[in-house]
Amino acid sequence: MHSNTILSVSIIAVLVLLSAYFSATETAFSSLNKTRIRTLAEKGNKKAALAYSLSEQYDRLLSTILIGNNIVNIAMASLGTILFVRLFGDIGATISTIVITVIVLIFGEISPKSLAKDSPEQFAMLSSPIIKVFIWILTPLNFLFSLWKKLLAKMLKVKSNPKMTQDELLVLVDEVQQDGSIDKSESDLLRNAIVFTDREAEDILTHRVDLEAVPLEASKEEIARVFSESKYSRLLVYKGNIDHIVGVLHQKDFYIGSGITKQKIKDIISPPLFVPKTSKIGNLLKSLQKNKSHIAVIIDEYGGTLGIVTMEDILEELVGEIWDEHDDIVENFQMIGPDTYQVDCSADIEDFMRFFHIENDADSTSINGWIMEQLERIPCTGDHFQYKDWGITVIATDSRRVLKIQLQHTKEKETRTVSDSDPTL
Repeated sequence: MHSNTILSVSIIAVLVLLSAYFSATETAFSSLNKTRIRTLAEKGNKKAALAYSLSEQYDRLLSTILIGNNIVNIAMASLGTILFVRLFGDIGATISTIVITVIVLIFGEISPKSLAKDSPEQFAMLSSPIIKVFIWILTPLNFLFSLWKKLLAKMLKVKSNPKMTQDELLVLVDEVQQDGSIDKSESDLLRNAIVFTDREAEDILTHRVDLEAVPLEASKEEIARVFSESKYSRLLVYKGNIDHIVGVLHQKDFYIGSGITKQKIKDIISPPLFVPKTSKIGNLLKSLQKNKSHIAVIIDEYGGTLGIVTMEDILEELVGEIWDEHDDIVENFQMIGPDTYQVDCSADIEDFMRFFHIENDADSTSINGWIMEQLERIPCTGDHFQYKDWGITVIATDSRRVLKIQLQHTKEKETRTVSDSDPTL
């Protein structure tokens, strides 16, 4: 009897080890970083290649692990019951249930899964050769379970969608950044690349009121002056008005040698590239490359000029603001006092809303348009209104446009509007 007891305990110990192995393997393969494993495999690591191959057939792998783990745990419970009944009589079954449950939980589930969770790639590579053998042994059962899974999926009309959504990709980038694998600048670049294809030309254009353009009949002295003052290397050329762009004049074509070209302007301008405002900037970039152009003229639904998008505008969506030696660096949101900011209204409205934690419930696509919505008229210098907990004052205008505003954080929550011309002031 003593030898039988030792044999039974030895078999139970082996079964506990197998239970721990299956539990740890399940956690390792469900938690591993596929990209990391694939990188190791491409560098010639054979264990990593095997682990990656098994992870690609995860359903078959999981089925093998679950079958093996259940067989082991059932065998352990049965053998434990026999052993404890032999040792303790009628109360042996109860003692067996308690002891085996505790052993399985601690040594067969919790401990191995916790260890595998900490180093999933290493454990997956270590366990791959063994689990491959189990997969081969349990092939008939795996085949039956795969048929059962297909039948259930058909009956319940379950559709798998292995593709990651854009939101899931953004969350993944955040997780990788928090993990320390990439820094903030790399994270921002990846995030910009993910949302890049969703942006439209209308979202990044330079509006028509800010364009530097010259009429086709303009004198060369006037064109030279615009080149000098704007510091741009390209100018739009229009006939009649800005809604009829006829070409793009490049500085290197205008200045020949040490002087101005003697050719007529109409003979040296390049044909413009016209695109609708709804064009995706990914497609716009391809069009610019195909046409070997640097500027695209964005047209509205009536065929008029809405603005322009340059190659630089598109690249800035990926890498952030690009400054050259001729640019005046503009700080869009400048803190000028305690809880007080000065805002350049040429800033992107989404950046504005995000910076000041304002919920964008407006239809406007610019800060100027948002201010007009709040005032319900054309803004004037000195206009003031309260928007939630921000007091907003118009401090600079140009004709019918707001150039700069001042925001001061207040305790007020109501939205109201006043003006310098208000008779109650």
